[in-house]
Amino acid sequence: MVNQTFEQFPETLWVASVQVATVWTNPESAREMDRFGTSNPTNMDKWIESLTFEQRVALCDENRVQTQLLYGEMVLISEVQDDWAHVIIPSQPSHKDDRGYPGWVPAKQLKKVAKRDWRCSKTAAVTEKFAWLETESGEHFLKISYQTQLPLIKEHPDRVEVMTPHGPLFIKKGAVTVFRAATGLKKQDGGQVVQAGEQFLGLEYFWGGMSSFGYDCSGFSYAMHKANGYLIPRDAGDQAKNGEKVSYDQLLPGDLIFFAYEEGKGALHHVGIYYGDGKMLHSPKTGKRIEIIALEGTVYERELCAATRYWHREELK
Repeated sequence: MVNQTFEQFPETLWVASVQVATVWTNPESAREMDRFGTSNPTNMDKWIESLTFEQRVALCDENRVQTQLLYGEMVLISEVQDDWAHVIIPSQPSHKDDRGYPGWVPAKQLKKVAKRDWRCSKTAAVTEKFAWLETESGEHFLKISYQTQLPLIKEHPDRVEVMTPHGPLFIKKGAVTVFRAATGLKKQDGGQVVQAGEQFLGLEYFWGGMSSFGYDCSGFSYAMHKANGYLIPRDAGDQAKNGEKVSYDQLLPGDLIFFAYEEGKGALHHVGIYYGDGKMLHSPKTGKRIEIIALEGTVYERELCAATRYWHREELK
């Protein structure tokens, strides 16, 4: 899988202009009940809360949702069909397309920006579960997710000024970390991957979820690695095929563990983060919440099929 670099983008970029842009399988996938997630602005809290269990399950079982984009995340547009855009997401590696993850987004949730505005020496990444983008006067403008990353314009005493699809806005300094865009977030060890995930204990699972409004299993492992300086594939199958293979007796906190039907011999269906002491931190399935469980005696113990590591001690020296 090849991740497209910033320099390969055209001079005009397209970025997500809503809190979270859900990426659908095709333009017919979104339902009337999903309007709070397909509008601009979105209301992610209201959308997720309004869906019944059956309606949430259908996002998966009826193959409606592929993934999600965070506010300001860059995409390539390959096709426009009526009010929908087919996008490629370079920041989400996938076997489905060497350029990045593919899918459909309502065109009104994307905005064209100048590449010069997105080219920056430093980036601000949200480190709280949520942060508010504020106007210059301090009014709340938009509630954004953990690990939303935006170009830094300037650091002020109590706030950082960032470039957004809506122009310059501000975030409380304590809600972000600033890093050099050329080098990315500092790489941390597996223990930090686990620690990042612990703050989301109790958060409800959401199929296709890539934000702190709700993660699916592989979205959770992707985001916790992203927060610690590692770009890994988006989907569990790709996460299992890449990275360093780890034997079960050598597992360390932060490693990814994978599960397949037919007691580990069938199709891979789940990924969790190894917590240590025979436990797993994971986002289980629709109707469940992010939890830490002991594997022993569970269906997961019988279905364990692979383990990979994306963090490496030699990179941390």
